[in-house]
Amino acid sequence: QVQLVESGGGLVQAGESLRLSCAASGRTFSNYAMGWFRQAPGKEREFVATINWSGSSTYYADSVKGRFTISRDNAKNTVYLQMNSLKPEDTAVYYCAAANQERSTSRRNEYRDWGQGTQVTVSS
Repeated sequence: QVQLVESGGGLVQAGESLRLSCAASGRTFSNYAMGWFRQAPGKEREFVATINWSGSSTYYADSVKGRFTISRDNAKNTVYLQMNSLKPEDTAVYYCAAANQERSTSRRNEYRDWGQGTQVTVSS
């Protein structure tokens, strides 16, 4: 099992940036892919970005491609989500998750451990 703690959320204006961090403990961090998901009020949790075990492969939802960047530091057991050019529709609780495999994936059912989430609010 992996314990995940997100940080870095907050309230920003449209066009500004935020960087989310997710610190992991438990299983060997470099053994699994990581992902970011988000959930807006009244909506289902949706995929945002994923990165494979080494950081060599990433994949993004179309809605964030070109604005968000996922990265990881295996020495620090941490995954990041750099969010630029934020829009009001990016407002949501953001969750990091640890996959049950090394390969990056956008499928929720391939993630076995989840953090508690961090709120991101973007005002217009």
